[in-house]
Amino acid sequence: MSDIAINGTGSAATTAASRSKDKALSQSDFLSLLVQQMRNQDPTQPMDSSQMVSQLAQIGQVSATQSLQSSFDALSASMQGNQLLQASSMVGRSVTVPSAAGQLRDGGLDGAVNVPDGGGSVLVQVTDKDGNVLRTLNLGTPASGLVSFHWDGKGDDGTPLANGTYGLKAQAGNTAVATYVSGKVAGVGMTGADGAYLDVDGFGGVLLSQVAQIN
Repeated sequence: MSDIAINGTGSAATTAASRSKDKALSQSDFLSLLVQQMRNQDPTQPMDSSQMVSQLAQIGQVSATQSLQSSFDALSASMQGNQLLQASSMVGRSVTVPSAAGQLRDGGLDGAVNVPDGGGSVLVQVTDKDGNVLRTLNLGTPASGLVSFHWDGKGDDGTPLANGTYGLKAQAGNTAVATYVSGKVAGVGMTGADGAYLDVDGFGGVLLSQVAQIN
């Protein structure tokens, strides 16, 4: 299992946006160019009025584009603020997120399986780092959707296993299906372009959009 990289994304996005703005021509730049062009025109061949109208239209287009960009920036900031506020309300609650591994802590691990229609009998296998199956959980033939399971931290022979990271594999009938793990949200943050993320206990950073269930 690998955590989502969250460091540096926001600062990189901010730097890129700043550089983009520095390279853009403003409305005052266009006006300055037009004035200089009029001052240095050939008196015997003055600027064509149609060209002036065309350039004034370009100035208006630049102004409208800048105004639209400002509106988009304000909307984006507002949406990010709302997303962070939504994420903060989840601190202390348990969420279920997609993962092929989970942390065994205090003798237990909670997770879920995404069962398709007509999936048949559902089995969940707990494996060690080498892929060896340590425990098989039979969930029967549940209805389609997200089906929860609990592993008590014991092997198939009933021996308690040490706390740590264990792999998870599941199948419904003969089809491999996605596994999920559950954990409490310890904190929230923003990643810039990717939006809000949650710091899930026993898992790490996960984007808010990846949460499959809030318990």
